[in-house]
Amino acid sequence: MKKIVLGFSGGLDTSYCVKYLSEDKGYEVHSVIVNTGGFTDEELQKIEDHAYSLGVKTHTAVNAVHSYYDSIIRYLVYGNVLKNNTYPLSVSAERLSQALHIAEHAKKLHADAVAHGSTGAGNDQVRFDMIFHIMIPGVEIITPIRDLKLSREAEIAYLKEKGVQMNFEKAVYSINKGLWGTSVGGKETLSSKGVLPEAAWPTQVTASEAREVKLSFTKGELTGVDDKTFTHPVEAIQYLQSIAGPYGIGRDIHVGDTIIGIKGRVGFEAAAPMVILKAHHALEKHVLTKWQQNWKDQLAQFYGNWLHEGQILDPVMRNIEAFLENSQQNVTGEAFVQLLPYRFQIIGIESPYDLMNSRFGKYGEMNTGFTGEDVRGFSKIFGNQVAIHHLVNKQV
Repeated sequence: MKKIVLGFSGGLDTSYCVKYLSEDKGYEVHSVIVNTGGFTDEELQKIEDHAYSLGVKTHTAVNAVHSYYDSIIRYLVYGNVLKNNTYPLSVSAERLSQALHIAEHAKKLHADAVAHGSTGAGNDQVRFDMIFHIMIPGVEIITPIRDLKLSREAEIAYLKEKGVQMNFEKAVYSINKGLWGTSVGGKETLSSKGVLPEAAWPTQVTASEAREVKLSFTKGELTGVDDKTFTHPVEAIQYLQSIAGPYGIGRDIHVGDTIIGIKGRVGFEAAAPMVILKAHHALEKHVLTKWQQNWKDQLAQFYGNWLHEGQILDPVMRNIEAFLENSQQNVTGEAFVQLLPYRFQIIGIESPYDLMNSRFGKYGEMNTGFTGEDVRGFSKIFGNQVAIHHLVNKQV
């Protein structure tokens, strides 16, 4: 029998894929789930049991949480990346990590084919396909849901006919949870107008009292929250999420351009990512020069857009990552944030590298590094070329 590796979530689409590929197409199915921070141990065990009940030959759970941070998330933090100034790339980033690990698993098993449960309507199909083409060239890519243009009703009827026992009731809202945020889709996000009701958000608002938190950064990475220090930023992110999530912080609806050329809306909640990105940005504004910030902004915007479109393997991404990492040498210090229901504000920062230093003057009040005559001469020279342009053109 030919071996096929299937990216498996345990939902309707991938459950259909197991039965279709094994019983109708004769493949030996090896399922793999890549955990990027969205599953508990109990949930992973239930998914494994379900996979074997469907008839897979082997099932593997890959813990990719730390590697996901190390290879992708930290660069999103370094770049303060928000797609369209709104979205922290919660799902698009984790899909790339998942695709890379699925491809590695297919290599390890010397699989003849690889499969995923994407439909033909979204971004994920492109991200998975493209990475598979690059990482495992020559390995056939099979996508039953997309290729057969299946409706949900058709999938359910097929699985019932095969005697599969599972919950076929579709939740009102589609939720995808990961380390860097949770996406929420429902009827309100299918059109250009509508907001998600309170009940749709996975994390309910239970905190009401204002709270100040201290975020400690070391070379651009979150290493501490309040008086707690962490061995890896993943643990710091998870701890901050447990604090900020109950405030309802980081909720929004992203409107974006998909890879396949249509626009879409999706709700998301990302309390820890949004607080981290804004706190990190505030610290950077104090410790980096204006041209470091200028070039970082330009490169980071490209990096986020190119990552969103699945191009994580483009070598230019390694070049930009090298720049972003180098820019973080002095991004060390504390950022102070006040958390309130549905919002937060940056109170300020403390850093030994703070360039807003009273020894060199106070903006709008006094200076100690130059005289008024220095500024008079500088202003004339700084505007000299534009002055010449205007003088010459008045004579023409």
